[in-house]
Amino acid sequence: MSEPVAPAVPSYRSPLLERPGAVPVEGIDSGVAWHYGDPVGEQRRLEAGQARADLSNRGVIRIAGPDRLTWLHSMTTQHLSGLAPFTSTEALLLTPNGHVEHDLHLVDDGSATWITVEPGTAGELVAFLQRMVFMRRVEVADVTADWAVVGEAVDSESTGEPLAWRDPWPDLAVGGALYTADEIEVAGHPEWKWREVLIPRAEFEQQVAAGEFDGAAGTWAVDALRVAAWRPRHGFETDHRTIPHELDWLRTAVHLEKGCYRGQETIARVHNLGRPPRRLVMLHLDGTMNELPAPGATVLNGEREVGRVTTAARHHELGPIALAVLKRSTPPDVQLLAGGVEAAQEIVVDAAAGPSADVPKIRRLPQG
Repeated sequence: MSEPVAPAVPSYRSPLLERPGAVPVEGIDSGVAWHYGDPVGEQRRLEAGQARADLSNRGVIRIAGPDRLTWLHSMTTQHLSGLAPFTSTEALLLTPNGHVEHDLHLVDDGSATWITVEPGTAGELVAFLQRMVFMRRVEVADVTADWAVVGEAVDSESTGEPLAWRDPWPDLAVGGALYTADEIEVAGHPEWKWREVLIPRAEFEQQVAAGEFDGAAGTWAVDALRVAAWRPRHGFETDHRTIPHELDWLRTAVHLEKGCYRGQETIARVHNLGRPPRRLVMLHLDGTMNELPAPGATVLNGEREVGRVTTAARHHELGPIALAVLKRSTPPDVQLLAGGVEAAQEIVVDAAAGPSADVPKIRRLPQG
């Protein structure tokens, strides 16, 4: 598996990096803080809903016009036509071969559709979308310069709440399918409550200056909670060959009963006739090691390379953990070596998952 390639991130520096003790992130998330001097405390406060995370480097796209939802419906993996105002959903934009190209965090406010995307990718995505407008009544704009994103461990959404995308993970969306083992769903999937609040950038900077983010959490905290919830992230758990089945992404981001879209043939073929070639796992890492495996580090079964680490983190309760993508044939009970660190697997995507007969039935849209 090829090491994930970070997109070109425009030069950006959050005002929160001026706080004493702020340590900047390197790589995809550059421009915001990795932590502010207390990563474990930040993580606990974030999980408890007592802190916010600076995601102001994320891209923000606004799409207006009466055809916006049916137009997006025709191109993405999600059922978007008729999406109710202030209902959050997740959609993927795939290559013609079915590989994940963009992950769209999407909410419509009744007059426009708002999408947040990975840092440095909004310009490329907007350019593509504008080429696909044709005769549709839509207006696509990159509004990253005007809007900032803030993350919170809150999952509520209503017309009384601020404009925000609520992450549907790990709920099974209508039309989706589960690629986890039955016993996981019976015992209970790890919890993940998360939303991305959109704030006018001028207002965000005013809030920072007024000290309203003095208890902020860095990306260390966000990654630790995300890994513990088995939540895949584009650019981290993905590479140029990733198909959604490998990451259990049919759970929230793919509707299996909608019309044609780019890459649909691969989605249907693998789901109905085959099995994904790789599977997502969570690794429990040897806690005696001081260093975490780097993203892209090789995972070995004995001397055989079986996959790559995608995200590693230190969780305040679980200790050192990581997400990794392995070959489907890797035995689930073997001890692995992840970037030189001993690791035990916790299965996320079941090696038997694939044909629809082997996974829970999809949820259907209500009739009428």
